[in-house]
Amino acid sequence: MKLAILGGGGVRMPAFVRAVLASRPGTFDEICLFEPDPGRRDTICRLASGIATALGHPDTVTVTADAAEAFTGAGYVFSAVRVGGDRGRVIDEEVALRRGIVGQETTGPGGCAMALRTIPVVLSYCDLLSRCSPDAVLINFTNPAGLITQAISAQGKVRAVGVCDTPGGTVARLAEFLPAKRSGVSASYGGLNHLGWVCSVQAGGEERIGELLARFEELQRFDHRFAAFDPAMVRRVGAIPTEYVYYFYDGQRYVDEVARAGSSRGQDVLRLNTELFSAVAKAFDDGVEAAWSAYEMLLGVRRDTYMRTDTQGASGQGEARARRAERGPAKLAAAQIGGYEGLALQVIDGLSGSGQREVIVNTRNGASLDFLDPDDIVEVPALVTAAGVAPQPVTGLPRAGRALVEQVKGYERGVVEAAMTGDAGLAGVALAQHPLVPGITAARELVAEYREAHGEHLDYLR
Repeated sequence: MKLAILGGGGVRMPAFVRAVLASRPGTFDEICLFEPDPGRRDTICRLASGIATALGHPDTVTVTADAAEAFTGAGYVFSAVRVGGDRGRVIDEEVALRRGIVGQETTGPGGCAMALRTIPVVLSYCDLLSRCSPDAVLINFTNPAGLITQAISAQGKVRAVGVCDTPGGTVARLAEFLPAKRSGVSASYGGLNHLGWVCSVQAGGEERIGELLARFEELQRFDHRFAAFDPAMVRRVGAIPTEYVYYFYDGQRYVDEVARAGSSRGQDVLRLNTELFSAVAKAFDDGVEAAWSAYEMLLGVRRDTYMRTDTQGASGQGEARARRAERGPAKLAAAQIGGYEGLALQVIDGLSGSGQREVIVNTRNGASLDFLDPDDIVEVPALVTAAGVAPQPVTGLPRAGRALVEQVKGYERGVVEAAMTGDAGLAGVALAQHPLVPGITAARELVAEYREAHGEHLDYLR
């Protein structure tokens, strides 16, 4: 089975390749990394290929700058592209922040700008994929994951499912907090990508959501992803939000914390990634093990400082680097597969007939959330089998959550239509529907500023 990866030079791909080959050898006959950027091919893709060789699979990882070559013969395609690169993310965030508006890469104005420059590119790849490997399944990681999956579904040329590890990770941590074995926990979750709530948690045959709400302060000390929320507000809503709901619940705090930090998360990531590319390139002189160690350290710092700037007014890089340094050089030992890569492999297991999997994915709604249209892409639990992806009914989503989901879904539909028609005016109208944007005037001005700042990536909008 061949797996093609759009965005094969993405910083997480060497870790993914290592995890698959170390813990699940033989899953893929070929992992083809498609990467048009020569610098990323010479560092990130080179590292991924070197890891495969070091682990005894020298012919498994291939690298190409030709999308058709990558797609031909592929059974599955991972899409993990970032149009405009890390600097594009910085622009997305800063344009909004200058106006005192939430500047986050996947939601609000920043998410809109990211979607508008990404949708045409991803849809062009889908068109090519439909001609090269019409039976392939595209698994979308590309952010904003739900919105991009909505556009792919609207185009209708390839089978696609969107994945994000946020909801599954939240449920797993709740199970550990109770404590309970993850296999013995049943949770109801629903919403959109980066806008969802856990509305029921059953463990040992008992409903535990009330206990989780009552002990929310303890939960905050247990896991940082809950620390930014106001406990009284969470209890009033009546469900456990995933971490990205923070931007909706406390946008002013986010803006203040970024100002206190003196840089956005996008700026932090740009600096870390620049350092990572340089460190990996230099470390190759000492072999693949040294390159992996340099890579793993800096990727770990990035992971350890996730959302710190947004919620604590500081990146926390100093402490993260110190902790990583104490561990010493990383070795190419066996690795567990987690995060969105592990979720994607569960989807592949189900679709390929290796056994039914129940996972939270971004897929067509059907009747899962009865207040949305059947064709809307939602983030809900689904049964994945050889017959396809079957979304499950979601119950208990709080009224406040439904209201936000309905409003944001209206925004998403408009952004997809604007991107597919090239209508700049409609893009402004769509953005005005987003709850983080203060009206049509601000929305139109934001779209105009993004068009100017992103240049060629948005010049299709008229």
